[in-house]
Amino acid sequence: MATSTKLSDLEQVSQHIAKLQPEFGKIIEAIRQIILSTNTEIGERIKWNNPSFYYTGEMKPFNPKEYKREIIVLNLHKNRIMLVFPSGAKINDISGFLEGDYSDGRRLVIFKDMADVKSKEQSLRNIINQWLALVDR
Repeated sequence: MATSTKLSDLEQVSQHIAKLQPEFGKIIEAIRQIILSTNTEIGERIKWNNPSFYYTGEMKPFNPKEYKREIIVLNLHKNRIMLVFPSGAKINDISGFLEGDYSDGRRLVIFKDMADVKSKEQSLRNIINQWLALVDR
């Protein structure tokens, strides 16, 4: 009888990216590495059928439906690269990096290609650090 071993979150994300069209996957991997290297308390997993990134540290208790742990969820529909910040509205983004004005508090960042990723890297890191500074520990 074969035993099935569940893939780790990291393995699941890697496998998900590996299934993408190669050039698209390289862009996603670059974004992934930027996010993960911004802070050691950022973890990754597959959530809502795409890679997502969340705060792994201690937090005060909260209702899971508030998604307070979720930093970024990727939306990779039809080879479009959209980073969704479920609680992005709480960040005071005066740079205009975060797009949208959704009543549920979401904000978005859209990447077109690798050059776009490179040009927006520091802004992405800044927004993530601002988000982490607001965590209710």
